[in-house]
Amino acid sequence: MTMSYYTLGSSGLRVTRLALGTMTFGTEWGWGADKDTARVLVDAYVEAGGNFFDTADAYTGGTSETWLGEFIAERGLRGKAVISTKFSMNLEQGNPNAGGNGRKNIIRAVESSLKRLGTDYIDLYILHAWDRLTSPEEVMRTLDDLVRAGKIRHVGLSDVPAWYASRAQSIAEQRGYEPVSALQLEYSLAERNIEHEFVPFGTRYGAGIMVWSPLASGLLSGKYRSDTISKAGGRLETMRGSTNPGFQKFTARNWAIVAELEKIAGELGRGMAQIALNWAATRPGVASVIIGATRLDQLKDNLGALDFEVPKELLARLDAVSQPVTPFPYSFFGPEIQGGLTGGQAVGDKPAGYFPDLLMEGAFAGVS
Repeated sequence: MTMSYYTLGSSGLRVTRLALGTMTFGTEWGWGADKDTARVLVDAYVEAGGNFFDTADAYTGGTSETWLGEFIAERGLRGKAVISTKFSMNLEQGNPNAGGNGRKNIIRAVESSLKRLGTDYIDLYILHAWDRLTSPEEVMRTLDDLVRAGKIRHVGLSDVPAWYASRAQSIAEQRGYEPVSALQLEYSLAERNIEHEFVPFGTRYGAGIMVWSPLASGLLSGKYRSDTISKAGGRLETMRGSTNPGFQKFTARNWAIVAELEKIAGELGRGMAQIALNWAATRPGVASVIIGATRLDQLKDNLGALDFEVPKELLARLDAVSQPVTPFPYSFFGPEIQGGLTGGQAVGDKPAGYFPDLLMEGAFAGVS
């Protein structure tokens, strides 16, 4: 694993480019890792230098948070570990206030997560999904109150419309609330629609993208082929009949992506998963990519995803085969129409190098 730390969005929070996802901690959902295996995965991730852990209150009914908290405590890592967890999902049938994004549920959820994690603060607290009801004013005020109370440190949004994220960030700026530092969104060669709005929003307004499902629920791992789906097993096959759109990956377009990815992996002598992860991690606006595993060999393979560069000509092939459809109004923002706004002249924002990258490297100069 390439051990570099980067700040998350416009915050000062330093995180590694590969985050360990813990949705696989527990077998309550019919797949996942048992406790001993989950502990081994955390150990391997930490030993590789990772510091960023992602979970949620709803993952495996709370088992994920509980185990993660135990593993971090066992290793005495709380000061080093960056813990991200989420709220929104309802696990209490018949009680509408035990889910969603209203103040009552946010406060209930954060207290429950703190107990399961065995900590007195959460580094990054993320709204898990838009509930279509609660105003961003209420959400951002409540999250800011939790920051001021010392229960959370930073704020994020996941699976919301771009207009909602923009509205939330504007409210934070106008009212002096803690801003949105992270956008946790699905992104992969098979799912590139965040490029239309979320990437430009995040890069302009200080929200780093945390990628979930960079392997498209395993589709890009090398496990699946169009003619051997039923023999592969795994999450996609288990969830094949689900109505969850996140698991509807078996399409003609995606099989073409898998085929091209396999060719490129062969040319580079790397695994398909490593190529797919490398592609996602090096895209504009991406702060960190969440990797998950149920076996140690899977995790070790994923941790090597940033130890090489994919040549530009191969990246171009991946971009071409995975190019998303450009629907209205985004079709108006390409050179075909924009040339009519510039008078046919080349017009840009700033020249290359105007905002030089900042990377500090050097040996630790401590006091002995």
